[in-house]
Amino acid sequence: MGKGNTFLPVNQIEMSQRGWEQADFVYICGDAYVDHPSFGAAIITRLLESRGYKVAFIAQPDWTDDKSITVCGQPRLAFIISAGNMDSMVNHYTSFKKRRHQDAYTPGGGYAKRPNRATIVYSNLVRKTYKDVPILIGGIEASLRRLAHYDYWSDKIKRSILLDSGADLLMYGMGERSVLEIAQALEAGIPVKEITYVRGTVFKARELEDLVGEYEMLPSWDEIRKLPETFAKSFAVQYNNTDAITGKRLVEPYRHKEYIVQNPPSLPLDQDMMDEVYELPYTRRWHPSYDKAGGVPALSEIKFSLTSCRGCFGGCSFCALTFHQGRRIQVRSHASLLSEAESMTKDPEFKGYIHDVGGPTADMRHPACKKQIASGVCSHRQCLFPKPCPNLDTDHSDYVELLKKLRKLPGVKKVFIRSGIRFDYVLADSSNAFIRQLCQYHVSGQLKVAPEHICDSVLSLMGKPENAVYQKFQKLYEATNRKMKKKQYLVPYLMSSHPGSTLKEAIALAEYIRDLGYMSEQVQDFYPTPGTISTCMYYTGIDPRTMKKVYVPVSMKEKHMQRALIQYRNPENYELVKEALIKGGRKDLIGFGPECLIPPRKIERKTHESRSHHGSELRHGKGVRKNHRKRKKSR
Repeated sequence: MGKGNTFLPVNQIEMSQRGWEQADFVYICGDAYVDHPSFGAAIITRLLESRGYKVAFIAQPDWTDDKSITVCGQPRLAFIISAGNMDSMVNHYTSFKKRRHQDAYTPGGGYAKRPNRATIVYSNLVRKTYKDVPILIGGIEASLRRLAHYDYWSDKIKRSILLDSGADLLMYGMGERSVLEIAQALEAGIPVKEITYVRGTVFKARELEDLVGEYEMLPSWDEIRKLPETFAKSFAVQYNNTDAITGKRLVEPYRHKEYIVQNPPSLPLDQDMMDEVYELPYTRRWHPSYDKAGGVPALSEIKFSLTSCRGCFGGCSFCALTFHQGRRIQVRSHASLLSEAESMTKDPEFKGYIHDVGGPTADMRHPACKKQIASGVCSHRQCLFPKPCPNLDTDHSDYVELLKKLRKLPGVKKVFIRSGIRFDYVLADSSNAFIRQLCQYHVSGQLKVAPEHICDSVLSLMGKPENAVYQKFQKLYEATNRKMKKKQYLVPYLMSSHPGSTLKEAIALAEYIRDLGYMSEQVQDFYPTPGTISTCMYYTGIDPRTMKKVYVPVSMKEKHMQRALIQYRNPENYELVKEALIKGGRKDLIGFGPECLIPPRKIERKTHESRSHHGSELRHGKGVRKNHRKRKKSR
């Protein structure tokens, strides 16, 4: 697979071997160099290469060494900078702000190969060394920080990353169209400061009189920093302008008559261009320099998976997909996907299993309705929430047919679906053809789904369907498996501490898990990342869709308690669960009855006599040992 293809040069020696004196573009990335279309850096660099540009690649430069970004010299046209497939702060820290110790996008899974806020650090490093070379920034980190945003890790409103990075242009969303148009403009000799017309870009401006066309003025950076309500209103405008057809140009004022201007989103890729993008000559491997470290773990997860679509019209409040990829579905042709699958079967490491066929939501293989193609998505209405739109196209036949073709390929034993399905969308298809195919061929014992919660008050804020909808899907799934005499189970993904979840709702979720009969390991504490409705709610305490107040569990103590409740059977969580039940007025769940979550513990008073002084440490067993050692020494 990919045999005969070569990697892009990673230094001037390799450039010289190709006869290059200078690259047109130098791409700097926070991820290791993996030449596979699941990595955004690979797509952008290969696409530029396909148009005749000379592209060099610098992966994970040492940000403490100025020379690390000079290994490919000065590019003729521009530097392109991305933090990688993940936001660098999410990559580094858990939702409890604890440092992670593994990075799937680094050779060997190491964790110290990129800086915090990598886009800013790399850009400043380039600007320090190359004063006048254009700098283009993109990727998920830049895309979600394109305008003023709430930063969870500093607990502050930060201004557009375009200002802090010192870059010239920001490409947001999926950058294929925008990067090619920018490249053409630079090649034509247009100064980067005059490239203000490209869709899917953000630029800096001094004079608004020079802007061509209409625009909508957002509140200023100073205004949104002062009043949470103003931030919520600004975010609502941004969220409703993420469609290429209906989206307007937005302007955000800063001090000293400086403005950040966001152009409307790039037009979605048609099927021909989607096919072209995924059929570029990728090696589909990590760079050979990583072999000694054991390679790059992230590739192992997706090497034998197929990306069939982009975009999602699910509209979950806690997901940034609407802000990044948009709600319009873009798909590859069956022929393109079958060709890629056939090439997989020739890989010596392929064991006959295609691990996934999908995208953000696997079974979304066409726009939500015909209207979207000509008129764009509805700006103030969701396709699935709170109930499926009457105009929603629920037909799954294209996806069913694709899966059938893939199953028939020689060398393919099993085709799995692991990127997730939206169960309310499956239910909306009255034919039930997809659920039958799913259960019969594409599940391996367990199907992971994401109800996220069971309380309708929380689900409404999450942008998820009512709990009754999930229960209906569960019954259909179980009935379908019974007919096929298969023992296959649902594994629900659940989320703690989402805005709207008080201890009452967290305890109700724990009771639901109790009734399931097992402790779910698929637990995620809500993570406030830029670009989501839920993050706006977390910071402001306001739902930007309705401007109504929302309860938000913001203290780390309560967040720990809510997560512990979901995993109440873990002995390490006992004290937190007990405290949460007492605080939530549910002492009835402490006991030996079948309805109880935890039993009472009879603990010697002597051991816990200093509980009030060392409560935090005692909850984790540290205070007991510490005080015991002190008393022993004093004797």
